[in-house]
Amino acid sequence: MTPEGKVKATIKKMLIDRGIYYTMPFTAGYGASGVPDILICHGGKFIAIECKANGNKPTALQTEHMRRIRLGGGIARVVDENNMDSTMKELFDE
Repeated sequence: MTPEGKVKATIKKMLIDRGIYYTMPFTAGYGASGVPDILICHGGKFIAIECKANGNKPTALQTEHMRRIRLGGGIARVVDENNMDSTMKELFDE
């Protein structure tokens, strides 16, 4: 499994353990490129998470999708192995 794949798997487990609805869009030529890796609906909020590893940054297209999500009133975060626990706590542990 890739380092980014490990981040995704850990976040998925955290969401499942909390009973939070999520989906992971798979474009395969049919959807929009650059959509964040994990889309979540929780507590009346739309939350998008872009998973990264090893200090990698989102692409320009990913950044644009996150900007548009924020403009629409949603929450968009880039999560990696360094901020995963704190971000999940901030977003989901009320």
